[in-house]
Amino acid sequence: MAADGGSLGGKVCLVSGGSAGIGCVTARALAERGACVTIVGRDAVRGQLALAAIRSESGNDNVHFLQADLSDHTAIRSLAAAFADRHGRLDVLVNNAGAMFGKRQESAQGCEMTFALNHLGYFLLTLLLLPVLQAAAPARVVVVASEAHRGVTLDFDDLHAKHGYHGWKAYKRSKLANILFTHELARRLDWQQVTVNALHPGFVATDIGIRHGFLPGFLWWLAKRGATDVETGALTSIHLAASSEVEGMHGRYFIKCRPANASPAAHDRAASLRLWEESARMTEIAAELVPQPLPHSNAAS
Repeated sequence: MAADGGSLGGKVCLVSGGSAGIGCVTARALAERGACVTIVGRDAVRGQLALAAIRSESGNDNVHFLQADLSDHTAIRSLAAAFADRHGRLDVLVNNAGAMFGKRQESAQGCEMTFALNHLGYFLLTLLLLPVLQAAAPARVVVVASEAHRGVTLDFDDLHAKHGYHGWKAYKRSKLANILFTHELARRLDWQQVTVNALHPGFVATDIGIRHGFLPGFLWWLAKRGATDVETGALTSIHLAASSEVEGMHGRYFIKCRPANASPAAHDRAASLRLWEESARMTEIAAELVPQPLPHSNAAS
């Protein structure tokens, strides 16, 4: 398994959660291929360190950092506006930011934090950036999901987990939401303009399990002993962002750079439509920015 080595000269890319882990590796790989890359992160110090490292290791100075808390709808709107003003086009959007939370927390808008960051952040940022994606057609949206999506369904009566919060279940449901979002977005986008695909990066040795108290450090260290490294974990994201092999593929789920089958719950059309409607309501996105289902879609789901 290897990521495509094609040139991305002249392309504009944005990687959320690009200041660490597989997001940073993905951003570096796109920069190495000649792209203009923007990484997004919540921590300014961490972001500047990552920015310097990516520029140095890739030999590409056309790399930028934008600070934003991607659980906060106001911050996402500011980020999207700043990016559009600076670039005017976007060839590749990699929705990579995510976290696990050991205790229930709420975002600035009162949403459960796992759902807010891991799903609503993807939903709102992608729709706000659709005009600049369409301006760069053919463009790509990459959604980092997970095999953790298996074995759960969404509880539409309690999307914010106010009753009986469990960190692992909240994370699993957020990853299911990622794939449902991918499928529903694919039904609404002309694949000749913008394609969208989701992926499982593998169980990767990052600090996601301890950053927000999901597990004690020692237990996470034990769990990571069987994990893959971040370089390997980023390969499928890089493949979907850069490879000519996936040109025209739309609404698919990938594992190890190959199309794979998601769970039956991830193909529940009623659930994907209801999630879309609930997400649009929660984010209060303008109706004119919400694409409608196409009469004939070639989405795989």
